[in-house]
Amino acid sequence: MTGGADRAAATRRAWLETIERYRFDPDAPGSEAYWSPRLDTASRDEIRAIQEAKLAALLPFLYENSLFYRRRFDRLGLLPGDISGLDDLAAKWPVVDKREMSEDSQAHPPYGTYTTMTPTVWAERGWMMFSSSGSTGTPRVFRYSQIDRELWAWANARAMHAMEFRKGDTVFMITGFGPHVWAWGVQAGLAKMGLPMIPGGGMDAKARATIVLRFKPTILLCTPSYALHLGRVMQEMGADPRATSVRALFIAGEPGMGVPATRERIEDLWGARLVEFYGCTEAAPSAGGFSCPASHADGGPVTTHLMEDVQIWEVVDPADHRALPDGMRGLTVCTNLNSEASPQLRFLVGDFAVLDRRPCACGRCHARAIGSFAGRSDDLINLRGIKMFPAQVEEAVRSVGGTGDEFEIVLATDDAGMDVMVVRVEHGDFAAGEPLSRRIAGEIRSRCEVRVDVEVLRPGTLPKTEFKARRVKDTRKK
Repeated sequence: MTGGADRAAATRRAWLETIERYRFDPDAPGSEAYWSPRLDTASRDEIRAIQEAKLAALLPFLYENSLFYRRRFDRLGLLPGDISGLDDLAAKWPVVDKREMSEDSQAHPPYGTYTTMTPTVWAERGWMMFSSSGSTGTPRVFRYSQIDRELWAWANARAMHAMEFRKGDTVFMITGFGPHVWAWGVQAGLAKMGLPMIPGGGMDAKARATIVLRFKPTILLCTPSYALHLGRVMQEMGADPRATSVRALFIAGEPGMGVPATRERIEDLWGARLVEFYGCTEAAPSAGGFSCPASHADGGPVTTHLMEDVQIWEVVDPADHRALPDGMRGLTVCTNLNSEASPQLRFLVGDFAVLDRRPCACGRCHARAIGSFAGRSDDLINLRGIKMFPAQVEEAVRSVGGTGDEFEIVLATDDAGMDVMVVRVEHGDFAAGEPLSRRIAGEIRSRCEVRVDVEVLRPGTLPKTEFKARRVKDTRKK
């Protein structure tokens, strides 16, 4: 080996040994309440000590094994040793965003240089390749190793144990496996927990409803939109979702917990509890965020925990990416401390959140997102200078009794050259016309501070959601 190859190999060994050193209870739960009691109930000081120990091994690993990060260190005039802890990380290391990764992919096809996966590692212990959608630029490709698969399984098992998945449960996984990091990671986690699953890809809604009725799974895994769609199909078949075996709906992929009216509608439809995972393909493919037993406690806002011994979570100012203190609303940033192939350093995930690190009633001191996550910066709608998220429009639409589960936001440019918004909503009393339109438009205006037109449609007019909902149609002239 050359000197550079020796250093790369040595830092890889040190990084993997550090991860393993802090992976307590790797194969089975340590107690009824916590998969890993020592980690799950760690104090703030203990969590910080673990993060800083992992960070000390991660920095040289990235420097020696990723050309993207080496170039970034050099550009900033830094060496790994110049970042001595969490405070230094936030002060000295600017966030990495999707644009920067996309540019790296274009310059170094096909994989880019932002991961630490090498041809040798891929040949020896490669597991699976995932790709971003490419909706915000060149698709970013991520190849993960068998070590990553095991780390995901462990973290996901911890999170699902916190969501009270137990022996006797069967999970019906209603998702297309191709693009979903979530589904593959959950499958690995369920295998570690020894819980059975029913795969639900390649079926229509009636076939899936029949599986629920016939085989009686206790947990459904799907997007929030599909939970509503499947429940309505069951009702059309003469079945009551509330009378089924389903006790929990496990969601991800789009806002659900963070949109109160949608959460309440799903839970009322199914008579079951909603729980969720939160993460991203780039830096938090395992359960970065997860529901705990106290997520719905005391009638206050829902909360989503973040697993801080395996990831460093921050929020930053949307304008200048300056780190913000707890209690302030900003964009999520993640440093992944639980990956061989993609331990990104301060990656801008980009969802708006408010973090709270005070102890939770569940016994954890890990950070919580108060109100969960309901708006990704990429989804922000700018209409004549007024900015809003689709989730705000969704909350307004759901607040009006009788509205259907499907709605559509259409952005267009009128004949006078002005950008306008039309919200198309299904309603059983669609013949009511203008009074109902004005009521819905008023709810939207009260939440989004913008005037919009509302078109009330006959139920069944809009296409039914399959998997992840696409609510916004932007036809504006650029």
